Amino acid sequence: MKTIKTKLAVALMAAGLSFSAAAADIKVAYDADPVSLDPHEQLSGGTLQMSHMVFDPLIRFTQDLDFEPRLAESWERVDDTTFRFSLRKGVKFHSGNELTADDVVWTFDRLKRSADFKAIFEPYTEMKKVDAYTVELKSKGPYPLVLQTATYIFPMDSKFYSGKTADGKDKSELVKHGNSFASTNVSGTGPFIVTAREQGVEVIFERFNDYWDQDSEGNVDKLTLVPIKEDATRVAALLSGGVDMIYPVAPNDHRRVKNTKGIELVTLPGTRIITFQMNQNSNEALKDVRVRQAIVHAINNEGIVKKIMKGFATAAGQQGPEGYAGYDANLVPRYDLKKAKQLMKEAGYEKGFKLTMMAPNNRYVNDAKVAQAAAAMLSKIGIKVDLKTMPKAQYWPEFDVCAADMMMIGWHSDTEDSANFSEFLTMTRNEETGKGQYNCGHYSNPEVDRLVEASNVETDPAKRAQMLQKVEATLYNDAAFVPLHWQNLAWGASEKLNIKPIVNAMNYPYFGDLVVEE
Repeated sequence: MKTIKTKLAVALMAAGLSFSAAAADIKVAYDADPVSLDPHEQLSGGTLQMSHMVFDPLIRFTQDLDFEPRLAESWERVDDTTFRFSLRKGVKFHSGNELTADDVVWTFDRLKRSADFKAIFEPYTEMKKVDAYTVELKSKGPYPLVLQTATYIFPMDSKFYSGKTADGKDKSELVKHGNSFASTNVSGTGPFIVTAREQGVEVIFERFNDYWDQDSEGNVDKLTLVPIKEDATRVAALLSGGVDMIYPVAPNDHRRVKNTKGIELVTLPGTRIITFQMNQNSNEALKDVRVRQAIVHAINNEGIVKKIMKGFATAAGQQGPEGYAGYDANLVPRYDLKKAKQLMKEAGYEKGFKLTMMAPNNRYVNDAKVAQAAAAMLSKIGIKVDLKTMPKAQYWPEFDVCAADMMMIGWHSDTEDSANFSEFLTMTRNEETGKGQYNCGHYSNPEVDRLVEASNVETDPAKRAQMLQKVEATLYNDAAFVPLHWQNLAWGASEKLNIKPIVNAMNYPYFGDLVVEE
């Protein structure tokens, strides 16, 4: 692969906009790098991390899940279906273009076309320009999650992304797992510009001199992101000084990192659910609720948390963790091998059957090991598993076509709300609305769909929580998926990096605000 030098970086230097004088030059190792520079191509942690570095949202979450202004300096509810956002004036894109309401409207319209993001924006009819620095987001009906949604609006440079490329392609086109102008060229309003990128090797970010947030104390001038898939290699790079910060720190390595002088381990409780989906379209046996129940009862997720995750996770019985609307303390993990065997017998599969399973090996903490453990557990009830694990870059195209009978998927609620899990993972698949976009179980229950839709227009928190609890109970009884655990978060960093203020439960550190001590 050749390194891609962005035309934007060349243009900036030609225009005399040199990068800021060296303040801090750091190297960060993650388990994988962003698959694209297009913020709308894939709804994933890697994409959102990149978006917070190169773009900026209208508003963003604080560490305690409140909201703080970013490109929108203020907002107000005008009526039941209208939210007004006032934009900052004088904000520059990396290209030199100024941010206006036109860019926000253009970005919203593109999000509505994105296969991955359109479900988040399905409740809305339009983003309307009021004047050059004011927009109104209009919903189809009363909607309780407008501010949560606004954290996913990263205004793009509409002038930069409009027009044709040299080979006649539309610069604004969205291409999933393909090559497009937006996947290799970028102009955002964020604290960093991308100066070089080699997929799977490194992405180099350098400070944007004209960044609007002059109050930020962040002093990182250059950040090199390198993907290191293997946990041991990633930790070794940190301890040897080869990199300054890593994520994740695997549970096996926590003590080693914690006990190393000059290195800090920072941990947070996580809300990302790790699950297996059971594909009812590819394997006839999985259409039987008794078989699905048997699989759930056969997989000892508490044992996985204890032995493989070393206690650094919370075994799950439902989608949303404690604290989310919809959480029901009665929906607990239910490992019971005797019951699992009985259910298989009742379903007519006493002798078992074969199924295929796929999982990534560099996306979630210990993902391949978890999959291997689950496959071994299923063998105890006669299910012979053909397991394939692969790097994230190869896994997602397979997941998009639901290529196996059981597929691993992790999900962090995009709105810090349990309805979001169902919208993407368990609602009936609908290409038009984007609902069920990641439902490779092909589970479909009209009552679940109805309740989730109703919860999304219910502004009374108590009533809404009751609806979502009923959703969770239905999914539990139907064994709609295999809940494994909520994954906790752990970063390791040189003590010179003050990372505690910039990390969060969403797992996209705000690197623009990172302070590195001399």
